Amino acid sequence: MEKEITLKADEALNYIKNNVQTYDVLELSYNRVFVPGEVLDIESGKKNGADSLKLTIQMNGETINQTVQLDLEEVKDDLVEIRHLQDDNTTVIVVE
Repeated sequence: MEKEITLKADEALNYIKNNVQTYDVLELSYNRVFVPGEVLDIESGKKNGADSLKLTIQMNGETINQTVQLDLEEVKDDLVEIRHLQDDNTTVIVVE
């Protein structure tokens, strides 16, 4: 089952904090970058006094560095779409 929701960037990050678990699959589209992969770790907190939401993702495919860490707070204004795949459910978040 697939559902689509439209959220602002901060709401999309809150969705990730509250709904994404370790080993879920996320497909992030931001700016001109596409990052599909399995979530290995989620860290939420502060970095130099600013909010931080770090994801460690094991990317799908054959890339040079298959495990990447991404701070979504740093790219939230460039987010276009997030696909959250969990079991047989897919949530597509369109970021406005």
